[in-house]
Amino acid sequence: MYKRSFILAGILTFGLTDESLGQRDPDFTYQQNIKTVQLNPYGDQTAYPVIKLNSNDQLQLDFDDMDGDIKSYYYTIELRNADWSPVQMGYFDYAKGYTTQRITNYRRSAQVLTRYTHYQLLFPGRDIMPTKSGNYVLKVFLNGDTANLSFTRRFLVTDVAPVGVSAEIQQPFNPNFFRTYQKIQVSLNAGRLNVSYPQQQIKMTILQNGRWDNSLQSLKPGIIRGNVYEFNGEKEGVMPAMREWRWLDLTSFRLLSDRIQRHQNTNSGYELYVVPDQPRNTQKYIYYKDYNGIYAALTNENVNPYWNADYATVHFTYVPPDNRPYGKSLYIIGQLTNYGKDPGAEMRWNGQSGAYETTLLLKQGYYDYAYGLTDNKKTPFSFNTDETEGNIWETENQYLVLIYYRELGGRYDQLLHVTSLSSIQNRSGRF
Repeated sequence: MYKRSFILAGILTFGLTDESLGQRDPDFTYQQNIKTVQLNPYGDQTAYPVIKLNSNDQLQLDFDDMDGDIKSYYYTIELRNADWSPVQMGYFDYAKGYTTQRITNYRRSAQVLTRYTHYQLLFPGRDIMPTKSGNYVLKVFLNGDTANLSFTRRFLVTDVAPVGVSAEIQQPFNPNFFRTYQKIQVSLNAGRLNVSYPQQQIKMTILQNGRWDNSLQSLKPGIIRGNVYEFNGEKEGVMPAMREWRWLDLTSFRLLSDRIQRHQNTNSGYELYVVPDQPRNTQKYIYYKDYNGIYAALTNENVNPYWNADYATVHFTYVPPDNRPYGKSLYIIGQLTNYGKDPGAEMRWNGQSGAYETTLLLKQGYYDYAYGLTDNKKTPFSFNTDETEGNIWETENQYLVLIYYRELGGRYDQLLHVTSLSSIQNRSGRF
């Protein structure tokens, strides 16, 4: 019996690390019937999915199946290195419990025109729990078949390490970046960590508003003083500031916001037309509180936003300067399109109207979005917002600083510390 269990575990572990199972991009939706995927800390839709190792922290996963039936969705987790490459470890080296587990909390939509089934999962728990800190991928698949992926999403597990991290947002000294970029300066006090080769053992990643498409990865310390390591390169630690995200209030399909130009409602669904957007790179900067590119499940009606919220077909239009195409691909980015990776994210050029157009199926809620240009046709995309949004140093951005450490002879990158700071509220500070 023991031998058979060992063979079964080996087969499952091999299946989970197959390169065909979503390792090209850890945030990807494979099935078109899957919509509105959210992964956040329990009770906080605006926070990035980070939990502490060996704590009671939990993440909440929500998603909709637009087929409207009941399916057997399963999930598992997979540890990755700091660069999201596969670790050379077996499943039970970084997790305990079962290799896969079914998602049993679901409910069909009610009191809405659009038929769908909402699924919800709280994890980790006794069934599946990580035992190592680091980068993880949550994999959701059908009928217990790990090859039949529905979608994958990243999350982070951080350790409670005896290290000190200080970080601050500065205005770059470089005149090319002074008015348009933000500089993130970080200092790490490694304490009693055994660091013999800091350039190989210590890495840093910086996320702006939880985005990986424009993240700064595998940054290495530039100055070393004893056990203090500083990441303060003038070029390596700077990021375009962009500006506050565009917004779209879809919390109600009856009381429409002024961002909706017109609507066409039928007995079978809603059609909403957003006021045409234009480039903002030459506009005067105005601060307003935004959600930094995410979607929040909210409704104005006194109903549950997860299974009592309806869907609408939403039409977006973008008018470029002089009604001429850019010569590059234009995408609508933000969580509403999984940062350019979902169908409909790429805008279509309409020569008759001289504008870009696209249509998205969106659930009731509050959305942030932006427009980005790219000539890269391979995922993950890399977007440039200089011509569409512009960059202003004063923009409010939320940053995550991730500190990784690999022991001598270690087989994976530990996530030692996660620091969160705002470019307005935390322009300097100690964490």
